[in-house]
Amino acid sequence: MFKLFQTLNRIAVIKATIAVVFVAFLVLLGSRDLQNFDPALISYLIGTLFAVFGIAYRYSVWLQRPPTRLYWRRSMSFLFSKDFIQYVLRSIRLFFKNILLQRFIAHRSKTRWAGHFLMAIGCLLAFAITIPLTFGWIHFELRPGDDVTYYAKVFGFDAGTFPLGSVQAFVAFHGLVWCSFLVIIGSVMMMKRRVTDGGLIATQSFSEDLLPLILLIAISVTGLGISYDYTFLQGKTYQFMAVTHAIVVILWLVWLPFGKFFHIFQRLAQLGANLYKHEGERRGMATCEHTGQEFATQLHVNDLKTLTKELGFDYDKKDGRNHLDLSPEGKRSALAKAHFEARKESGKFFG
Repeated sequence: MFKLFQTLNRIAVIKATIAVVFVAFLVLLGSRDLQNFDPALISYLIGTLFAVFGIAYRYSVWLQRPPTRLYWRRSMSFLFSKDFIQYVLRSIRLFFKNILLQRFIAHRSKTRWAGHFLMAIGCLLAFAITIPLTFGWIHFELRPGDDVTYYAKVFGFDAGTFPLGSVQAFVAFHGLVWCSFLVIIGSVMMMKRRVTDGGLIATQSFSEDLLPLILLIAISVTGLGISYDYTFLQGKTYQFMAVTHAIVVILWLVWLPFGKFFHIFQRLAQLGANLYKHEGERRGMATCEHTGQEFATQLHVNDLKTLTKELGFDYDKKDGRNHLDLSPEGKRSALAKAHFEARKESGKFFG
């Protein structure tokens, strides 16, 4: 047991702990010292804090890897440069295009993009609703002597009122219902692809590819069950539905840092990778000495040379050149030429 703790990355543990303390501080601050915190949501908050620790820990470990660290530092240096405004605008545009609209996957298949988009936008909207409620940042209350008007508070400040039974109340209290439908439709579309595509069936795993979709569907269905109960059953099965939904959500939060959904947080790093690529193109392309064609940015090739030496790999040639100056086609050609010369020297081309 103690050996497990000894293998933990100390820097990552410290950063993850700071992240949890910071989130807890935001909960205290936004809920006005828990005055606006709903005790019924304590289990969700604990699950969220665990997820924050796990995500921060894994992300920190990921950033410590030499290639990721290099990309990260380079991207930050490019962002906070004289071209700051240009790169900020570019990052915002890419965020809306690839993170919110999921357009990066559209060229593969329109159906695949539709399922991915519905699932992603449903999850993002659900997070935008549940996180403020769980943290006590948004709070609804009925005041003494007025049982027909809801008073909304945001970070403890009055943010308006709306009557019970109004359109505004219906929209506000059914936001998660619409999110659930989006997630279910998107997840079913992605599930259909994974159980009918022969290539995916041969390569996918249950824990990495099917379980995430099953959990999302389970969360959405149990959430709809709660809404159905208080709308049509007068709360007769509320206890069962609420507990079932809480268990599924908490299991998902606990699993979140370790499963496939961690790529949601890694996806944001692609904004920095795009800046790296764009800056590299501005500085010039590398030309393969064998094919005479451009194949990568010179910035990327130079950084790759530094990185490989840092990892203990030396691709320098005796004449001062480097194998990394060759394109993939050039490397294959050089390898074939080396094989040819070796067989020529041995006097046998076959056998």
